[in-house]
Amino acid sequence: MEGVFDLEERTLKFGKKIILLVKKIPKNISTENIVKQLLKSGTSIGANYSEANSAESRNDFIHKIGIVKKESKETVYWLELLKVTVPEISEEIEDVKKEAKELFYIFNSIHNKTRNNDNL
Repeated sequence: MEGVFDLEERTLKFGKKIILLVKKIPKNISTENIVKQLLKSGTSIGANYSEANSAESRNDFIHKIGIVKKESKETVYWLELLKVTVPEISEEIEDVKKEAKELFYIFNSIHNKTRNNDNL
């Protein structure tokens, strides 16, 4: 169970990074929707992962991990747009994007292995 809690902590930390990042974004017409979407997708990764760990069945777990994977991928997308919109902090955005990509790869792997392993 240690790996589970490590990922729960890691995704919680990531959600906090997203919150701190969006606080630095100037509010204007070009950032408004991006920030809103980024905040939703970036903070839902940990919440959905936590929910997946309480899944009622294998299929429920697979479904919820799939959502985590999608939210991670979506977060990468919004961060990429944010870099163009707020280039003055693109280095910080890139650091957060790197973590979002790593989370995507982790959850993609979990999703694929769980879905393809009939012995679970």
